[in-house]
Amino acid sequence: MFRSHTCGELTQANINEKVTLSGWVSTLRDKGFMMWIDLRDRYGITQIILDEERSSKELFETARSLGREYVIQVTGTVIERASKNPNIPTGDIEILAENITILNESALPPFTIEDNTDGGEDIRMKYRYLDIRRNPVKDKLIFRSKVAQEVRKYLDAQEFVEVETPVLIKSTPEGARDFVVPSRMNPGEFYALPQSPQTFKQLLMIGGLDRYFQIVKCFRDEDLRADRQPEFTQIDCEMSFVEQEDIMNVFEGLAKHLLKTFKGLEFDQFPRMTFAEAMRRYGNDKPDIRFGMEFGEITDIAKGKDFKIFDEQELIVGIAAEGCNSYTRKDIDKLIEWVQRPQIGATGLVWVRYNEDGTFKSSVDKFYTQEDLAAWAERMNAKPGDLMLVMSGNTNKVRAQLSALRMEIAERLGLRNPEVFAPLWVVDFPLLEWDEETERYHAMHHPFTSPKPEDMDLIATNPGEVRANAYDLVLNGNEIGGGSIRIFDKNIQARMFELLGFTPEQAEAQFGFLMNAFKYGAPPHGGLAFGFDRFVSILDGSETIRDYIAFPKNNSGRDVMIDAPSPIDEAQKQELFIASTFTGKE
Repeated sequence: MFRSHTCGELTQANINEKVTLSGWVSTLRDKGFMMWIDLRDRYGITQIILDEERSSKELFETARSLGREYVIQVTGTVIERASKNPNIPTGDIEILAENITILNESALPPFTIEDNTDGGEDIRMKYRYLDIRRNPVKDKLIFRSKVAQEVRKYLDAQEFVEVETPVLIKSTPEGARDFVVPSRMNPGEFYALPQSPQTFKQLLMIGGLDRYFQIVKCFRDEDLRADRQPEFTQIDCEMSFVEQEDIMNVFEGLAKHLLKTFKGLEFDQFPRMTFAEAMRRYGNDKPDIRFGMEFGEITDIAKGKDFKIFDEQELIVGIAAEGCNSYTRKDIDKLIEWVQRPQIGATGLVWVRYNEDGTFKSSVDKFYTQEDLAAWAERMNAKPGDLMLVMSGNTNKVRAQLSALRMEIAERLGLRNPEVFAPLWVVDFPLLEWDEETERYHAMHHPFTSPKPEDMDLIATNPGEVRANAYDLVLNGNEIGGGSIRIFDKNIQARMFELLGFTPEQAEAQFGFLMNAFKYGAPPHGGLAFGFDRFVSILDGSETIRDYIAFPKNNSGRDVMIDAPSPIDEAQKQELFIASTFTGKE
């Protein structure tokens, strides 16, 4: 062993013990007659001391040859520290060095390995192995590990079986693009990396393993948005002989277990909200309910007042920003500019000040009386001192735009407290959504989601009104988990493929293995998958998943540390029977 103790465990109880520590040199201070070395490992920092009365000249020479991040082994005696440091667990002691062995030298790091580093994100991503030595990153990875262990403990107690499913699978349509892998042994054919283990977990249910889970890597080749990764981790689960309520109870239990274990919080039953209600009240299907600012629809009372912008629109809806009547006209203009950005796409914003004296001042005073604006305030639950912000347009678009504005206002007002947790189930999603470009239905979740039993007759007459037997778990405005009861009847599954535009031949080519398995006694089953990276980050008070992934990709999907993806040589291409048409030009 290179050490008898770690750099984070020695205390006054160890005084006079002879110990051996190993780690990295964090800092050095040389006063000539005395030297101090802060030695760091995963567990903490211990101060090493040399002084000319008790340390040899040769030991000083070795110590003075050290640089930052050198890997060394130190043997010495634990003594009481003269100037104690209450900020670290080892702050009452130090090691009087008797021997220092250099295990490995280090080049000068490109940034300081400290909690508050001078390294920017790009350079830290390039040298991620150095970034991991920093407490903010190291602690997040350790926290992730602890959450994973608690997940396994909980699911094991619920009699779930952990099963690994293949990573090289068949490419199937729907969802995001697949990452594909050429097969050398099968020229001209390709594997795909799984977007999720969906079909395999259904096959495991047919195989009789009635409670399955795994903490599994998933891959999606999609255009990256902020805080997205092309590879991510799910807690993937499936159960047989269950209904929606059974699954929601089991996995609400898992969420409660993690919130209690890591945050000390206990919850009664999580609130539930239908998809339609979430869209009407908050404009999206993953609402942050830590604060109010609910939508107030005023279409019926705002039209017909000769304000052409409103009269021609499908939906008029607003929110009351609490206490924001103090916003200056310049502040409001900045909000208008914010919603007009391409990312939001709004054409404008109507504002109404609700003054402390009960009067109203707005950008549309020419068209609306004080009584009209008072009726708006009632719909939006506005109070004196609030600022009402109103948008209009196509129902789906304006809800999305106002939802984005609601979240932006909440961020500015400090309403999104990371230490407050507000879980919520969203249920009764539409089974299908119509795509104008392709002029066909797409599955809102995936093609294996079961319709609500009471909506089954609508499949033939009005598919767009069919509700899915699906459910999402939302935490602090983030979808952290989602799932559904699956179709287990081959005739209903065939009808679903038909609605999604598959010919019988296409369905057979893509999903024949699953349809064939359904012939052999498929049980009723359903499941849920948690977004593990996001759940971990929210539990730890962050909404950024990157630091909870050991070796993440950047916003372009690149690993700048190992320089991937990268070209392969011509010999490899020939061996795989592939060629590239890319010329290097956009």
